[in-house]
Amino acid sequence: MTELIFTAIALLFTVITHEVAHGYVAYLNGDSTALNAGRLTFNPIKHVDPMGLIFLILFKFGWAKPVPIDERNFNNRRLGLFLVSIAGVSVNFLTALISLLIIVLFAPKLGIFVQLFNLLAIYGLFFMVFNLIPIPPLDGSKVLASFLPVKFQYIIYRYERYFYIFLMAMLVFNRETLFVSKIVQSIYMFILNGLLNIVG
Repeated sequence: MTELIFTAIALLFTVITHEVAHGYVAYLNGDSTALNAGRLTFNPIKHVDPMGLIFLILFKFGWAKPVPIDERNFNNRRLGLFLVSIAGVSVNFLTALISLLIIVLFAPKLGIFVQLFNLLAIYGLFFMVFNLIPIPPLDGSKVLASFLPVKFQYIIYRYERYFYIFLMAMLVFNRETLFVSKIVQSIYMFILNGLLNIVG
C-alpha cells in the first residue's frame, strides 16, 4: 500500500509541476491564458485529465490536461515558444536532481520516505527524456518548432492530433518497445549516471 501511495504522489507531482511550469513561463513571457484559466495551481483537480488518469492507474504513466497557452501573446513568439517548451522538462530535471541530492544527504533519516524520493527522481528523469522526443504532442516537437519557420510550425500543429492517436496506440499496444527503447533507455541511464556523479 505504501508503494502504491508513493507512486501516485510521485507521478502526480511530476505531471502537475510539468504543466504548471509551462503555464508560469508562458505568463512570464506575456501570456496570461493559463493564469486566467486557473491552471497556475498545484491543486490536482484543476489538472487531472480522465484519460491520463486511467493510463496513470493502468500503466504507471499518465499526463495532466495540457495548460492552455496562446503563443500570439508572447512578447517574443519564437523565444517564448522555446522557453515554454523546455519549462516542463526543466522542472522534471530539477525534481530528479533535488530528489537524488536529498537521498544522498539524508537517506538514513528519511526512513520509508527514501522510496518516495527515489520514485520522484526516476519519474522526473524519465518524463524529461520521454517528453523531449520530437514527436507531437510531446515537448520535443515544440522545441523543434521554435527553430522552424512559421509555416512548418503550423504543419506540426495541424497534424498533432494524429500523432497523439499514434502515441496513445504505442502506449497501449507496444509500450515496452516505446518505453524501454535503446535510445530512450541509453539517454536516461547516461543522464542518471551523470546526476549520480554530481550529487555523489
